[in-house]
Amino acid sequence: MCIERFHIKVSDEILDDLKYKLEHVRWPDELEGLGFERGTEINYLKSLISYWKEKFDWRSQEKELNRFSQFRCNVDGIDIHFIHERGKGPNPIPIILTHGWPDSYIRYQKIIPLLTDPANHRGKPEDSFDVIVPSLPGFGFSSSPKYSGVNNYRISEIWAKLMTEKLGYNKFAAAGGDVGSGVTRYLALKHPELLIGIHLTDIGIIRELMTSQDNTKLSEDELQYKKSAIEWVSNEGGYMSIQSSKPQTLAYGLSDSPVGLAAWIIEKFYAWSDCNGELQQKFSRDELLTNIMIYWVTNTIGSSARIYYENMHSLPPMGHIEVPTGMALFPADILLPPKEWAERNLNIKRFTTMPRGGHFTAMEEPELLAEEIRTFFRPYRTRTKSNI
Repeated sequence: MCIERFHIKVSDEILDDLKYKLEHVRWPDELEGLGFERGTEINYLKSLISYWKEKFDWRSQEKELNRFSQFRCNVDGIDIHFIHERGKGPNPIPIILTHGWPDSYIRYQKIIPLLTDPANHRGKPEDSFDVIVPSLPGFGFSSSPKYSGVNNYRISEIWAKLMTEKLGYNKFAAAGGDVGSGVTRYLALKHPELLIGIHLTDIGIIRELMTSQDNTKLSEDELQYKKSAIEWVSNEGGYMSIQSSKPQTLAYGLSDSPVGLAAWIIEKFYAWSDCNGELQQKFSRDELLTNIMIYWVTNTIGSSARIYYENMHSLPPMGHIEVPTGMALFPADILLPPKEWAERNLNIKRFTTMPRGGHFTAMEEPELLAEEIRTFFRPYRTRTKSNI
């Protein structure tokens, strides 16, 4: 399959079915006064669902998403959906941005114009990028794998083929967070010859520190990380245990109930963002619902959850990364990695603690992240080309 233009057009039948389901909800009860302590709070969710039914306009959001140049192409048997926006500066470098779960490719919606056209966003034209934002396999408008084993490593191989064989770039930059951090690191590990540099906003859960049997070999920061990671997995990691062990069982309920899907996703935006208990401080209701809708209209919540199973059961070990690496840590993110661990395992050239923000970095603080990416890659700029 060659590269084809892609235009989002959800059928009226899917939207009518959604409307019916939102109008026929069987709500559970809830203990009083707990807020989000035991999961998504019912009064907040009822308010969001009421807005979804009565005021949310998918066609308007669909039109906004279609402003981006979108494509699909087949790589290793999977149809990959991606945005490809050209930089407007004199020498843009290509950068592939990889999202995670439970966000989607719209994690980077706000940051795309800041990177492609910095001159119009408090930047310099010579800092522009060609921006490529794919949907992970099994997420949104990319097709779902028909075989097991499509983990972060396999996705990094798909990305390498997308950037070189399909788009014609011989060197490029890469960045990501959450699942995107793992994919980006494997891309740098296995294909350093293709990478100008990589930029990360997290390193996920560092299991070697969590499971270390000899605490005398750990620094104070690493010991604190180990304690925090164990506590976090115990208190917040239930979703991860389910999705990495029995994702198919979970998929039935979330694929059938839009309210269940919204509750599953909203809890993570509440817990992982720098919202101080008020989601509207960081995300509009339209923004939250558009992300949820991408999972709903494509029926990909089940296939997206499987990435946890694949990463838990078939992921090869990660080695030392020699590609120049920048890290921007947002203070409200999950489990900030110790700097010394990062420096031992990656070729850290820039390590920045950001003033604010959480896990959904480019959605929460696009200007801060865009400037950090521009600054990091400035010394590594080289001329590249594309076939489309």
